[in-house]
Order: sequence, then C-alpha cells, then structure tokens
Amino acid sequence: MPELSLNKKAKRLRIYISERDRWHGVALDTAILMVMRESGTAGATEFHGIQGFGAHSLIHTVRQEVGAIDLPVVIEAVDTPEKIASLVELVYPMVREGLITTEDVEIVKYTHRYLNPLPADKSVSEVMTRAVVTLTPAMTVQETWALMLKEQVKAAPVIDAERRVVGILTDEDMLVRAGIQQRLSVAIRMDAEELNQELQSLQSSPLRVSDVMTKPAVTAAEDEMLGEVTTRMVKHGLKRLPVVDGAGRLVGVIARLDILRQVAQVHGEVPAQHLPTAGVKTVADIMSSQIPMVNQADDLALIIEKFSQCGSYRLIVVDGEGKAVGLISDSDVVARVQPAKRRGVLAALRNIGKPPAGRETAFDLMSPGVITASPETPVVDALKRMLAESRKWLVVVNALGQPLGLVDRQLMLEAMVAGNTTV
Repeated sequence: MPELSLNKKAKRLRIYISERDRWHGVALDTAILMVMRESGTAGATEFHGIQGFGAHSLIHTVRQEVGAIDLPVVIEAVDTPEKIASLVELVYPMVREGLITTEDVEIVKYTHRYLNPLPADKSVSEVMTRAVVTLTPAMTVQETWALMLKEQVKAAPVIDAERRVVGILTDEDMLVRAGIQQRLSVAIRMDAEELNQELQSLQSSPLRVSDVMTKPAVTAAEDEMLGEVTTRMVKHGLKRLPVVDGAGRLVGVIARLDILRQVAQVHGEVPAQHLPTAGVKTVADIMSSQIPMVNQADDLALIIEKFSQCGSYRLIVVDGEGKAVGLISDSDVVARVQPAKRRGVLAALRNIGKPPAGRETAFDLMSPGVITASPETPVVDALKRMLAESRKWLVVVNALGQPLGLVDRQLMLEAMVAGNTTV
C-alpha cells in the first residue's frame, strides 16, 4: 500500500448509520470500525449526532426518552484512493439502511505522536547554549580567523555595541570572501607554522567582519517553541541560529546538535511494528541513496577527484567486496599526507590546482570503522548511536555490510520536521 503521508491526494469515506443498527449481533458502528482496523486503514473516527433524520423523515433527538434513543452516527476514514475503494466493497453489504459517500481530499498532515520524538513544545531557552563566542563588525579578518581557530568555532554571531545581532560569520564565509585557504575542520589539523603563515598573509587584508559576514542573520526568539525553530532551521538549510530576547539582543545560540540531543532523550519508543503505516519510522525512510564512496585501493588523485564530484567533505571507503570499512574526510587527507604535499592538496580540494602525485591510498588515509545500521533500524535508535559515538554519518547497509544509503545529522533534523509540520 502506498504511504498515506506521501500522497497529497486521498479519499474520505463517510458512513451514515444509526446507533440501533446491528451486524451479526454486534453494534454496526463497532463492526465497521473493526473491519477498518483489520484491513489496515490509516485511521477512523466515529461521530455521534444529537439530532437527525433519514429516509423515513423521522427526527431522532437526544431529548427523547432514554429508552427511545436512536441517534445518527457518522463514521469517517481518510486513506489512499485504493484503500477507500476496497473499504467500500467491505462495508457496502453491512449498511442495510443509511448512506455511504466518498470524496476527494488533500492530505495536509498525517502523523502519530510516536513518530514525533522532537519535543516541539519546549522553549528555545530550555535548549540553547548560553556561552557564545561573538564577533563585532569592526574586527579584522586576521583577528577573526585567529579567534575562530583558538576557540574552534565554525560560526559566530556578529553583534553591535548593544548586543543586537547584525549578522553571522562562518568559516565558509571566510573561505569564499576573506581569502583563507581551508575550512576550520581542515585548518585545525595543520601544524602551527602553516597556520601562522596564513595568519600573516591575512595581516595586510583591509577586510573587516562587516565585509564578509552573512546578513541579516536568521534568528530565533528565546521564548519560541522548538518545533517552530527547527522548521526554520531546516527551511534555510542552517546548522545554528543566534537566539535573541525581545529587544533583539543576543542571549545564546541553538544548534542542530542541541535539537538532536533533545530527540535522543526520548524514552519509551513504541516498536516499529506497532506504529502506523505512514510516516518516518526507520532509517530506510530518510536515508540518501547518493553515497559518496571510494575503494580502499584508490590513490590520492582519485580520492580528491571523488571529493569534487560528490560535493562532499567525507567519503565512505569500501573494500574489494563492497563492504564499508572506514570514512575519509578532507581533513584526514590534509593531516595524513606528507607536509610537503599539503599546499597542493588544499589547492586541489578547492579546484584551483591538480593534486600532487602520491602513493597514499584511501586505506592509508581513512579513519577505520564506520557505524552501520540495517534499513529497519528506528530513526531514534540510529540517532542515539550517532550521538553516543560522536559521529556525523551512519551508513545503512545490507546483510553483507554493503552500503545502501547514508544518514547524516541534517537528514535526521529534516526527519524531525517532517513529523511536526504541514506538507
């Protein structure tokens, strides 16, 4: 059966009967609901009217004597057109006096509380990080990069004298607009001499934070609910938002990791077999089938080419049988090649030069071991493993250990929003 959550167009079935109607000695309304549940219907609701009349034109009302009550009942179900058509065939002979209708409807949201582990009603102030490294618009790019390296922060809010947020600066902004040679995760793997050379090269730059920052910054209010802010973060493709008070002053930062940690704290998860048929349940529901991958025997030039082709900072390394055996990041390559090759590698990673010749293979440069999961692994279970082992990627594999897909933190965050927002 197609997933209801993936079908915006659906059908609604309505059945109008009476409280007194029976089917094989059982109240007809109960019998119909049992048939719907056993046939795997997405859900059904029964409504009891207070007054009404049918084909006999007799008005039935709740104001009659108790013993004479024969009130109208409406049973309603929404599902795929195929499911509703099969339901009509099942309930048609059961309704000997009444009315059955179907109509087209559009699914705006269909979910279940156990498919929504995000505590969407928590306030941002309960989750955010309060200790924040900040920048000012007048800081030079050299001062800024030195501070980001020292504190190892990939992004920092930019504030004015009143602590109002006027922008945000990321290492990607510095890479594109300020002339640094690599992202922060790569830079911190380099030796002190190389970093000092880069800082010295920035000394002559006239650029200030105000010239290279992203503005205006997308922010969150401290009294907003987590569900709203998570949706905004996913909509804009951001990993973190500055949090402001009512006057627009910075009070903290909420990051993707802060939100995912809240999800991982969910207890009492219902087993997948007891969940509704629609909605996000397992890693198979959210994984990307686009797998950035290299063979363990691939050389340095091919590894760098794969980074460029995949548009990814990480690659899965597989052995001769296609089994995932490790991960390799651009920072791994920079840190583990011979120092004389690093500048050439950095240039090649930025597509401004050819990679240096080298005998290093993916097996030599990778970080061995990956966390894997079967396609049936519940999303929250997978997230808990990723956080427990401080991993950004989880590889979904088949029974032979061969990659089928990939789940990262962004896909996890998007899965949380999929369960808490309208389509």
